[in-house]
Amino acid sequence: MQSRMEEGKDPAALRTTPSRPFPLRLLKFFLVFLVIGLGASFLSMYMIRHFGIHNVALIQSTIKPCFEQPVTIESLIRPPSSLLHSMNDTELFWRATFVPRIKSYPFKRTPKIAFMFLTKGPLPMAPLWEKFFKGNERLYSIYVHSLPSYSADFPPSSVFHKRQIPSQVAEWGMMSMCDAERRLLANALLDISNEWFILLSESCIPLQNFSIVYRYISRSRYSFMGAVDEPGPYGRGRYEENMAPEINMSDWRKGSQWFEVNRELAVRIVEDSTYYPKLKEFCVPHKCYVDEHYFQTMLTINTPHLLANRSLTFVDWSRGGAHPATFGKDDIKEEFFKKILQDQTCLYNNQPSSLCFLFARKFAPNALGPLLDIATKTLGI
Repeated sequence: MQSRMEEGKDPAALRTTPSRPFPLRLLKFFLVFLVIGLGASFLSMYMIRHFGIHNVALIQSTIKPCFEQPVTIESLIRPPSSLLHSMNDTELFWRATFVPRIKSYPFKRTPKIAFMFLTKGPLPMAPLWEKFFKGNERLYSIYVHSLPSYSADFPPSSVFHKRQIPSQVAEWGMMSMCDAERRLLANALLDISNEWFILLSESCIPLQNFSIVYRYISRSRYSFMGAVDEPGPYGRGRYEENMAPEINMSDWRKGSQWFEVNRELAVRIVEDSTYYPKLKEFCVPHKCYVDEHYFQTMLTINTPHLLANRSLTFVDWSRGGAHPATFGKDDIKEEFFKKILQDQTCLYNNQPSSLCFLFARKFAPNALGPLLDIATKTLGI
């Protein structure tokens, strides 16, 4: 019998091809992978339940990459990206007093002025300071010590935005006030570029523009801290014999709380453990006010040749009392500033000068408007 097939077709091609079985080795591989995945999932859930998610993250964070970024001089000298930290004062002071033995810097260093604001809370003169700092970003840094309960709300565009340091309560006339000042110095010392350190309050204002202030401070051979041997009950009368032998009557000095010091003296203030205990114990209100004697006496004993023995901050004590005069909106006149800016004489680098004050206090919040009105013409800001 003759078969009928289409021309050109292979009879073998018409046969049904039997299905190939799924490879057993590949099936085993998938089963092993599934078991490992399920095991890892159960292990992760067990660790999270019994050890906490933070510990699991800590274990993961210990896994280091094969290639780490090399340590460079830039990474070592870069200032902290945030002023907030968890160091206590002991740790902070220890870290802040690292001093290179080689005096010359192996990189280009632009020295800056650290402006340190010791406040209770808000900075009512902030708009005036904003005008003062504008355009000089490479030449200054700012640090604010306020009450721990105060939360600043400066906008991101402000020079004071996120410039608050970890703070503690500072009480008037107590050693806690000097602790706050040392805390400001220590935080500012963490930036290797800070060369000069100015202590200011929320009621301080600048009397000159930034260029004059920077030139005046950077060219001075001395630091500006008043330290006088004052007779009478408010000077020598505050001395306590129990301070000897570290502090003798002949060493005892008094001066303004508001100072400017260079980096060397800032380190000396922060690292001190010799005079601090004596003054904390024996210089207490209402007989003695430690912020008027501690740094002034200590630096007179150790480095008298580095002090100009005067303050750069004008304060009016002519009205008497325990606190200086406060100036309000009615005081803001050109004649008022003429008295401060022109009717003065002092020594600058051992030469007579009429430019004696760069800052002034105390100014009430209602003085801000009039101050902004005359800032350009009278203060050059």
